[in-house]
Amino acid sequence: MIAVYLLLFIPLAGMVVLSMWGDRPNAERFNIRCNIAALAASVWLAIDVLWNGPQLSAGKLLYIDSYNVYLIALTAFVGLTTSVFSGPYMNHEREIGRLTPRRLKLYHTMYQGFMLAMYLVLTTNNMGVMWVAMEGATLATVLLVSLYRTPESVEAAWKYFILCGVGIAQALFGTVLLYFAAEQKLGVGGDALLWTVLHDNAGQLEPAILGLAFVFLLVGYGTKIGLVPLHNWLPDAHSEGPTPMSAILSGLLLNDALYAVVRCKILVDGSLGNHLAGHLMMGFGLLSFLVASLFLHRQTDIKRLFSYSSIEHMGLMTYAFGVGSPWATFAALFHMTTHSLTKSAIFVTVGHAAQLAGTQRMDKIRGLILTQPSIGWGLAVGTVAIAGFPPFGVFASEFLVLVATMHDYPWLTPLLLLGVGLAFAGLFRHIQPMVYGDVPEGQKPIHANLWPVMLHLALVLWLGLAIPSFLGNWFSQATQLISGALPQ
Repeated sequence: MIAVYLLLFIPLAGMVVLSMWGDRPNAERFNIRCNIAALAASVWLAIDVLWNGPQLSAGKLLYIDSYNVYLIALTAFVGLTTSVFSGPYMNHEREIGRLTPRRLKLYHTMYQGFMLAMYLVLTTNNMGVMWVAMEGATLATVLLVSLYRTPESVEAAWKYFILCGVGIAQALFGTVLLYFAAEQKLGVGGDALLWTVLHDNAGQLEPAILGLAFVFLLVGYGTKIGLVPLHNWLPDAHSEGPTPMSAILSGLLLNDALYAVVRCKILVDGSLGNHLAGHLMMGFGLLSFLVASLFLHRQTDIKRLFSYSSIEHMGLMTYAFGVGSPWATFAALFHMTTHSLTKSAIFVTVGHAAQLAGTQRMDKIRGLILTQPSIGWGLAVGTVAIAGFPPFGVFASEFLVLVATMHDYPWLTPLLLLGVGLAFAGLFRHIQPMVYGDVPEGQKPIHANLWPVMLHLALVLWLGLAIPSFLGNWFSQATQLISGALPQ
């Protein structure tokens, strides 16, 4: 378990150091080194779990299994690549006067604080500590969203704080009900909130109370996922905060919230013995998928456009986990990976496109492929990937969701196809003129670091062509844990 302790200690130490020296010229390099060390610890941990099975700390407060270990590695990887992108991006923001040294220090400190909170969500064995860590991630995000201190960014941060605060309060009440359902059988004490204990005794938990607890947990954590109608904070947070924050928010934090919901669903399924939790997730997920696909057509801000794309894909993942069959669960896990890699790459290109044009308004962003081909091609290929074109991995994961739906709920297949078609049309009606339109006067190339984009999209292409055996094993083991069976 040494790797787990290192994984939590590294961002904590980085947060302390950057709170003092985060405005120094080499602060971004230190931020990158912290994420390199965290990635190394996550790989060490993943290998340990792959060889030796689930890991439980001595005090039972930390637990690593096949479900969360791959999300830990994914979080560390995207956190590293985003920090590499954020160095020159945030320096450019300081050069043009949007950031002061003090705010840059706050950014670097909260970056590591955000990573710490996400690692704690994924590694803790205590459902109460998971809630605390999710609240910590919320507070870190509020400070990042309001970083520019414009009226719009402060309003977006306030909306995020209020809506997610209300949502996380619902999750707290759900956690209290979860404890109440457990202590009826397990007795009073800290063990009644340990996930491993709850999972081993799921059949003995009070089913009526547990079902009610899941409703509150789904609404609470669903706010963090961005499920409709709890999604209003997400487009504003994306559009007003710094672009690196958008990349890790969309690519990582939404996954963590969905992870928490699925952990709770496993307990409810074991206690109730029916599909109540799955049906609730299917309903919220499908509603989010369809509504977000429609809202893509009404956007004028490029970051808001892709924030609604994130809502659409998180809705699809929630729906797939709700279906609950082995193939649907495997597809949802696969889609979490491909979406995180693709969407974080897109936000990198979106940030550079906005810097190039001097605005986030899509009607002002034109001719990217002529002014700076690397940005134009990055945005075009990223959009093709996230829209689900073959042979990218998003196509493969969406196809698996469709196949699972045709097998278990064939009458829902037309709605899925409708949502995919609406999303495709909504994305490309906006992207095509931005990439291929006439170049506005005064638009000049900028210094852009696009190697994270190329790396992410290459991985997504690779996953669309062939899933590596070790990753397939992780997905299969996690599928068995969540659904109780292996995909056949």
